[in-house]
Amino acid sequence: MELLRDLTLILLATTVVGHYCTRIGIPAVIGQLLVGVIVGPAMLGWLSLTHSLESFAEIGVIILMFIAGLESDLQLLKRYLKPSVLVALLGVLIPVAGVYLVGRVYQLNTVESLFISVIFAATSVSISVEVLKEMNALNSREGTTILGAAVVDDVLAVIILSVLISTTGTAVGTTAASSNLLLTTLEQLVYFAAIYFVVRWLAPYMVQIGQRLMIPMGSTLMAIILCFGMAYVAELVGLSDVVGAFFAGIAISQTSAKETVDHHIEPVGYALFIPVFFVSIGLNMSFNGLGKQLGFIAVLTVVAVLSKQLGAGAGAKLAGFTGASSLAVGAGMVSRGEMALIIAQIGYQAKLMSASRYSAIVAAIILATLLAPFLLRWTMDRVRKTAE
Repeated sequence: MELLRDLTLILLATTVVGHYCTRIGIPAVIGQLLVGVIVGPAMLGWLSLTHSLESFAEIGVIILMFIAGLESDLQLLKRYLKPSVLVALLGVLIPVAGVYLVGRVYQLNTVESLFISVIFAATSVSISVEVLKEMNALNSREGTTILGAAVVDDVLAVIILSVLISTTGTAVGTTAASSNLLLTTLEQLVYFAAIYFVVRWLAPYMVQIGQRLMIPMGSTLMAIILCFGMAYVAELVGLSDVVGAFFAGIAISQTSAKETVDHHIEPVGYALFIPVFFVSIGLNMSFNGLGKQLGFIAVLTVVAVLSKQLGAGAGAKLAGFTGASSLAVGAGMVSRGEMALIIAQIGYQAKLMSASRYSAIVAAIILATLLAPFLLRWTMDRVRKTAE
């Protein structure tokens, strides 16, 4: 009954707020994030992030990234592979350096400063995907580069996290990221090699089976099985589940069932799971004990936004993008979202950071995530005006 009440409140609030946000020209995702802040522990306290809502939110981000892969142009992704790698590399190195310096200025020890820098190295592209979809720019030069860079960025963040955990000698749960670094890296390489097999043979074969099944939406069901399966295996090898979901979407996009699956999966995602995911980010916000750390939060947020904007933007500029396009690519990489929250939680459990800093870091993650859609919409508008 509590879950039904929570879902009713979330869907009602996000529907109304999303409508008015779109009407005044603000990305609907901003409204959904703010709903989480307002009805959550930070303000009204009507909702808290229960295990059931976390599960719905996790399915939501998986479906969102599956749709992003489904609607991506594989040839464009291949074409912009080099820019994506450059964007990801500089988009990780500069935030790591910048946030590490902030930690040292605020007298955090070396390990805690390093770990916080890894948190803000990660990119959560799911929110950028939503804004790009709203602007019909997912398959633009900038959108494709952002998607490709986010995948590389995710892998780099996991590798840095693995190195940090292995060198500090602290095991974290049972995830692959806490195991031997060499073994983890090999598992991830095998996973990426297996993606070719999935795209070339497994996905078309599963779609054929789905089309022969004497049940409604057979192809869509097989696509969802592939999506959840690849997301699960990605988690097993220490990657984010959204990486697996994204490549599952790409695999299905190369089959004859692309349009059918897209037509069936979008209503399921956007009617229920995806709004819960965006609200869940806001539900992580809490103002308790943050009064004494407002300066730290403000500095951390500014450095997190600027370092990612400048780093990823510089990578795009080196790859030959125009100034306006480079700014847009940088803005698309600013959002931290669920990936940063997951890494923060892992580090907190591993005692790589103090409890007093954990809430401040979550606040900075959410603030950076709230700013990201505004930056992306503004910079993408500049790209369009320049092109015109």
